[in-house]
Amino acid sequence: MKKVAIIGIVGLPAKYGGFETLVNHIIINKNYEEIQYSVYCSSRSYKYKLAKYNDARLVYLPFKANGIQSLIYDVTSLIHASLYNDIILILGISGCFFLPIYRIFSKKKIIINMDGLEHRRQKWRKWIKCFLLFSERMAIKYSNIIITDNKGIQKYVKDKYKKQTELIAYGGDHAICKVESDIIKCITNKYGIVNEEYSFSVCRIEPENNVHLILESFMKANKKIIFVGNWMKSEYSRKIYRKYENERNIKLLFPIYNLSILFLFRSNCQFYIHGHSAGGTNPSLVEAMFFSKPILAFDVIYNRETTSNKAHYFSSVDTLVALLKKDKKDFFENSINMGIIARELYSWKKITNQYENLFKN
Repeated sequence: MKKVAIIGIVGLPAKYGGFETLVNHIIINKNYEEIQYSVYCSSRSYKYKLAKYNDARLVYLPFKANGIQSLIYDVTSLIHASLYNDIILILGISGCFFLPIYRIFSKKKIIINMDGLEHRRQKWRKWIKCFLLFSERMAIKYSNIIITDNKGIQKYVKDKYKKQTELIAYGGDHAICKVESDIIKCITNKYGIVNEEYSFSVCRIEPENNVHLILESFMKANKKIIFVGNWMKSEYSRKIYRKYENERNIKLLFPIYNLSILFLFRSNCQFYIHGHSAGGTNPSLVEAMFFSKPILAFDVIYNRETTSNKAHYFSSVDTLVALLKKDKKDFFENSINMGIIARELYSWKKITNQYENLFKN
């Protein structure tokens, strides 16, 4: 029996984060019965605390999983998990600053999914970027295996640290779901998403996701977009919301976590717009690809790798406006290819098998 602890997330059942969704599907799609999972959870986030979730043991710690307390949460999770498990899967690198000390007293097998390049995100202050870069270095130096979810991140690690990584992406087939007829009627009537052409986007409203660029492009092109995000989170998001909330062709919606509603928006849109410029394989992009809709993505290596260079790409207001004004037939191959690539590379069954192979070996 291989005892595997998973740390670095809020917990299970999954709330709404990408890593939580990843763990949820690894547990659900478990193939190898000789693996026993323990998932570390923040007790602050769960009113009702389950002892088990789909045969995974849930361990609760009394710290917040986000903010400054997350460092205590991550370190405590690592120490506690080492007492009872053979392998520890760490999701994210923020708690890896502790690994030099940890390696003094523990030789447990450590597998780290480093996510994106956190120290490059525009939202962080300089001292936080320095801390995250240090944690990244410690993760690379003291782990047994590093997982990268994108060839762009894999190349970065090889070039900067001269280390090989395991390439395991992110699943997205959970975004395809059955929708009750009353929900279909309610949403289609409320937002007019059947009889009207529109583009769709969903993300955190942060500078590196180029939300300002996307909305300005739709204003210039006079095309409709429905955009879902956390518009009240920061001064950046609030400023954008105030600027565009009353525009006729722009509909700004607050966070939606209901997969059925997101399914309707995605399945009826003309384009999916993806503005992320930092990170690796982004969950929202992978999910959108399963709908076989044309993807217009910001032109960075991570998005090109995720879409196998077969989407359309923009880097400015002018280039996105030009794409929006192109003839529909120019996007036929884009839409077909997105569905093919998604089914080939980004099913949760495939992702789970890749993780289990690491645990078994």
